[in-house]
Amino acid sequence: MSEPGTSDLRTAELAMRAEKLDGADGLAGKRAEFVLDDVVYLDGNSLGALPAAVPGRVADVVGRQWGELRIRSWEESGWWTAPERIGDRIAPLIGAAAGQVVVGDSTSVNVFKALVAAVRMANAGAGGDEGASGASGGEGSSGSEGFPGRRDEIVVDATTFPTDGYIAESAARMTGCTLRPVVPAEVPGVLGDRTAAVLLNHVDYRTGRLHDLPALTAAVHRAGAIAVWDLCHSAGALPVGLDEHGVDLAVGCTYKYLNGGPGSPAYLYVRRELQDRFDSPLPGWNSHAEPFGMRPGYEPGPGALRGRVGTPDILSMLALEAALDVWDGVSIEAVRAKSLALTDFFLECVAAYVPAGHVESVTPVPHGERGSQVALRCEDAGDVMKRLIERGVVGDFRAPDVLRFGFTPLYVGFGDVERAARVLAEVLR
Repeated sequence: MSEPGTSDLRTAELAMRAEKLDGADGLAGKRAEFVLDDVVYLDGNSLGALPAAVPGRVADVVGRQWGELRIRSWEESGWWTAPERIGDRIAPLIGAAAGQVVVGDSTSVNVFKALVAAVRMANAGAGGDEGASGASGGEGSSGSEGFPGRRDEIVVDATTFPTDGYIAESAARMTGCTLRPVVPAEVPGVLGDRTAAVLLNHVDYRTGRLHDLPALTAAVHRAGAIAVWDLCHSAGALPVGLDEHGVDLAVGCTYKYLNGGPGSPAYLYVRRELQDRFDSPLPGWNSHAEPFGMRPGYEPGPGALRGRVGTPDILSMLALEAALDVWDGVSIEAVRAKSLALTDFFLECVAAYVPAGHVESVTPVPHGERGSQVALRCEDAGDVMKRLIERGVVGDFRAPDVLRFGFTPLYVGFGDVERAARVLAEVLR
């Protein structure tokens, strides 16, 4: 560490820089659109802060739309069209044109729908029932017995959030596929004519590593397979470019950087060219071509609404719609630029304040490989995070030794970043 006087000067210098950066921040005014206090909130990668417009909107939904209009609100208040309407509001944030995103269900349910549908689409025309259980060829076989040339392998990110792995394993069993977990960098080398679908995370939830969506999607397509992306840690934090890069299917939650609230519904993206082939394993009356016909036979509706299943969860869905108002007039490119500036500044402040050897960043330094969080490996990380929270700096802990700090550019400022690093250094001393 530096001499005490030098250290004080460095602290003053960084605090002054933070003040100047906040003064020049074009997104600084957005902070007033959230319900915040004097806590430094760096956990928006787990649960976004509450947008100030949400409580009043929810009160109207409950008191007037439900309390007074009751059943009439399905038409008069637009409840019935909410999944697609709100999907169209999310679409620009993930680089998608309108008509390709439907909101509803959880991320896990949407991962299941996407993966099973991907296997079915990959095998359309191969003969037989590609969804039949027991049709799997073992590791190293040339194809499933009875279905020559059938694609019978699902590749999954081995470092994925655990639930994605659980869902992928279940989807593989249900579709007669072999599951092949590999780290994203190894994906191009394992793809082949047996690959049906590939499930990857855009940003690693532990380390904040940003994976190369364009290159990996292109590799999946060269193998003739379907690319499925989990956007939970990238949507609302950085440009995704689903349409631009030809992504087939994508899913994501809305309670992190989209600030939709605890348990807010997830979304499913189905590329327009695939919509008439999207064969959901969870057909419901809401996705029927004639939902009120109550016919015994299922006929899927048009477009992205094929991703719907049952009755939409209106209360949380309309809370999400209100939360999305904070994105009015905001470009995702501006958000990305600030995100990188915030994380750069945090790493600089940590390096200046924290005694050498106490933490190690596991988040990549290059901008092209970094999401909107910084993960620091630290001894006794769980206890350190508890003490940080007690002192007004909220991040989170991931076993066994990782401190995670998420940077939501709409409400996190550079002064927050400097304070967080300074408090971290004090706690570690």
